[in-house]
Amino acid sequence: MLKRCPWCLADPHYIAYHDVEWGVPVYDDATMFEFLVLEGAQAGLSWLTILKRRQDYREAYDFFKVDQVALYSPDKVKELLANNKIIRNRRKIEASVLNAQAFLRVRDEFGTFQDYIWDFVGGKPIINAWHSLNQLPAQTDLSRRMSKDLSKRGFKFVGPVICYSFMQAIGLVNDHLVDCFRYAEINDRIISRQSGNAE
Repeated sequence: MLKRCPWCLADPHYIAYHDVEWGVPVYDDATMFEFLVLEGAQAGLSWLTILKRRQDYREAYDFFKVDQVALYSPDKVKELLANNKIIRNRRKIEASVLNAQAFLRVRDEFGTFQDYIWDFVGGKPIINAWHSLNQLPAQTDLSRRMSKDLSKRGFKFVGPVICYSFMQAIGLVNDHLVDCFRYAEINDRIISRQSGNAE
């Protein structure tokens, strides 16, 4: 039987996310924007609550096409607030539109959002070596620095804890426990990419 991080064992949504996505380095802006919106929506809630609504979020948010979300009107915000398939929190929904606009400004400045975000780790994922869940930090100096910079650029719902979760989600850090089967798989992928053998 495959050994997994204990946090994912309570629900099939968690297991699928853990086995396929969590900790895998992301290098495309569309996926990064999706996670940015979802992490903001998750604030104060469980990640499982968001995962179960992920497809509903995709449909509600035009599949996270950032150029479209940046143009959402007050009427569109009202439409989202009436959608009972997503988290109907006005501050979070309004923040998602502001974040799309800030995302585009970053993209204009750096060429891509991924170039900007990966620069926080020097272009290379941080490979941790945790043996138990209680070793995992909720935030780090790096996530605090990221939070400060994102906030300065106009992003909302990007506190240090949310930023660290975002870093885990898009693979800036590999926080799988060392005895989890995904730990070695992701590290092998990272090494392969750095060696120039990525697909």
